Order: sequence, then C-alpha cells, then structure tokens
Amino acid sequence: MASDQPAQQSGVAASSGRRAAVKALLAIDKAGMVTDDLFDQVTAHDSLDLRERAFMVELVRGCLRYRATLDWRLGLLSDRRIAKLPTLVQTILRLGAYQLLYLDRVPDSAAVNESVQMMKQHSRRLGRDWSGFVNAVLRALLRSPEPDWPDATKNPVETFAVHYSCPKWLVERWCRQWGTERAETLCRASVELPPLTLRVNTLRTCRMALLDEFAAAQLEASPTTISPVGVQLARTGSITDLPGYAEGRFYVEDEAGQLIPLLLDVQPGQRVLDACAAPGGKATHLAALMANRGEIIAVDRVAVRLERVMDNCRRLGVTLVTPVVGDVRMLIDQEPPSSESTARRSAQRAAFLQPFDRILLDAPCSGLGVLRRHPEGKWYKALESIAQHQQVQRELLAAASRLLRPGGVLVYSTCSIEPEETESIIDEFCQAHREFQRESIAPWLPPAGLPFVTPRGDLSTMTNMNRMDAFFAARVRRSE
Repeated sequence: MASDQPAQQSGVAASSGRRAAVKALLAIDKAGMVTDDLFDQVTAHDSLDLRERAFMVELVRGCLRYRATLDWRLGLLSDRRIAKLPTLVQTILRLGAYQLLYLDRVPDSAAVNESVQMMKQHSRRLGRDWSGFVNAVLRALLRSPEPDWPDATKNPVETFAVHYSCPKWLVERWCRQWGTERAETLCRASVELPPLTLRVNTLRTCRMALLDEFAAAQLEASPTTISPVGVQLARTGSITDLPGYAEGRFYVEDEAGQLIPLLLDVQPGQRVLDACAAPGGKATHLAALMANRGEIIAVDRVAVRLERVMDNCRRLGVTLVTPVVGDVRMLIDQEPPSSESTARRSAQRAAFLQPFDRILLDAPCSGLGVLRRHPEGKWYKALESIAQHQQVQRELLAAASRLLRPGGVLVYSTCSIEPEETESIIDEFCQAHREFQRESIAPWLPPAGLPFVTPRGDLSTMTNMNRMDAFFAARVRRSE
C-alpha cells in the first residue's frame, strides 16, 4: 500500500503526468500497441517536462504490466464487472489502483483525488458522472487488506493469470506446453522490470573504458556475465544524458540480443544481409565485429524505421551499412518502385546482384519472449497471431536463403519462445532445403553462454536466471 511520504511528482506536475498517461493508455488501446513515437507525441502535445514524462511512462507501463492483477483487485470491490465499464472508466480506475498498490512515493490522497477529478472532467464525454463510483472503489481498495490469492494447486491457470497479470489463453498454453513450474517462471518474468543493459560500441571504446567513465560520473554499472560487450546499469534514467551517448560509445540492447550477431561469425570484408534490420542494433553490432570493413545491406519494409537505423549508424560511427526499403520476399525478383530516385534504384539492384557471405534474419514474431519490455503485448496479442507470424517467417526464410552463397551462413532469430516460431521453422526449412545443414551455435557463444545451447544446437534463453530477454536463434550453412 502507498505510504504518506511526499510524491516525487505532486500538484500540477503529477496531474499533468496522470492526464498524459490516460491519453497514452487510450491511444494504446485503440492502436493495440505502443508505437515508437507515442510517448514523444504525448509529451510534446501536453508540454511535459522530464519529470512529468517519466511519471507518465511509469504509469502507462505499470498499468499495462499489472492490468489483470489490478482488474482482479478492483473487481473484488466493485458491483460492476471491470471489463464491462466504459474504457475511460477502466483506464482511470487502473491508473489510481496502480498508484495505490505499487507506487510508494505517491500519497494515497493524490492517487484517489486526482483520479476522481479526471473522471469528473470527462463526465460530459461519457454522458454521466462516474466520479462517485471511482471514488468509492478506490477508497474501498485503500481500506481493504490484501486478499488471498487463488489456490495454485487447484487452478494454476487462474492463479498465474491473476498473480502475474497474464492473459488466461497464454497461461493455459504455457502450462500445456511446458508444465506448471516452467509456465510460472515465464509468467513471473513477464512482470519483472528489465535491467538497463548497454552494448559497448567497440568501434569507439572498450568495456573497461566505458565502465571507468560511468564510475567517474558516479553511476553504478557492472559488466554483463554472458555478453563480452555488455554493461548493466543499476538504475535507469534518461539514456541520452548518460556519459558517452552523444559520442556513440554504446547502444541500448538486452544481453540476449547481444549474443545473436556473434553466431554469424562475421569477418571484415564480407557481404552481410540484415533482412529485417530496424532499429539497427544487430546491424551496428555486426559492423563492429567486422571492424567497419565490408558491406552490410540493411533491409526493412518501413522507410521511417530505416531512417532510425541510419541515425544509429551515424551516432555509432558505422559506415558500411546501405539501407534498402522493401520486403526481402519481393526485393529479389521485383523492380524497385519508379518513385525511387535513379541512384537509389540502381543501388538497390546492385545490392542483390551478388550473393551474401552471411545473412541475419531477425524475423518478425509474436514477441512473447519480451513481454516484460512490451507489456501491452499481453493484452493486444492473440493465439492467432502466432500462426500469422509463422507463415511470414517461413516465407522470409525461404526468400533470404536464396541470397546466400555456397558455404555461407544464415542465422534465424526471434524474440519468441513458441515452438511454431522457433524450432519448427528451422525443422521445416531444413527438410525442404536439403542444401542447408543446421549447425550447433556452441562454438560461437562465450563459454558462459553454453548452458543456453539446446539439445538441437540452437540458442534459447528461455527461463534463464541472468535477467535476459527470451530469445531463440538457429544457425544453418549452405553446402559448398
């Protein structure tokens, strides 16, 4: 329960952050996702300062992370089903409940009173005043002791869904696939706060030098245990204010993601295809492993996302990346659009004239391995999305493999733990393309990463104890 200590954000500042959080949550509910620039748009529109923005982001991500738990606690105290209330009423109730249950620095009175005031402000929009209802439910939440959780021995699905705030369809799936013990581990991971992990840009510095730079700035940081170029910070804050950011000495990237480029064993001077490149973390890591010598073709379907790739390249000092807008499934045989400039069309044709030495296919997927970073995925993804992604993954892998030279290596990766998007994709591919052989990724992992090699020789960081995201990767080689 919240304490009576003064909030870090109070008065007008807190109200601005709360109002912006409601606006952002409603936009997310409408879009079904958190877009890359959503928080920037709300911040600019509402003229939020840095503290207000941080408060807004905390509220939004917290409400999404604990949504099922909040609804369960609220439902015990309400004579109306939370899911049947108008979306705006649901949103403001969750916002107030999250502050009361999870934010000790926010006074109870501020959490309740400002939720009520926001509800009053929207009474005309809703056609009735729900502020009395919101006030009654939140004050009842304040007075009520923590209830007993459902009994996991009788109904593990309901227990995990409520306790770890996961959709029941996903909990049922994980219990069926992995058993209740591993399913609980996966559910628990979805509400963990991920650490702030950086990848050192070895084109500009080394890990020890960056750690020394952080220590000089009195920032508590430590080397990652698996990735040889990772650094974890003890507390989060503004990334752009960290020492070395402007100079391109690091890139924000989870430790599991840092392991994927290592599996390609790239060498300086090679031609490399990053088939789904945005936002550029793996492309820039590959460039560092290649000592900025060679050629990387970075493909993405969305031009704006490729612009972010090139922005990251410029900050990190990467000079060997050529961006290509398009879909690998069509770029091979399709003429570049006539709307492109002559120079760009020529560059696009030239990019695919020669085969590649290495190909990375970090395929679009359900993202069920990174729910702690993208908690909205719990509520706006469905079982059907796994099959939809699976078909796209099959097609992308078949298309990209055509571009690999004999003896070349392709690495397929996803931030998913679902078999249909991971092992099954590679099994099907190798059966249909006998010229490709699956290889164990063990020789290219740091020794500390060997526990994450599966019996099939793939990489899986599922249920790891190193606070990493859940990634999968497999390596295949084309016959000479």
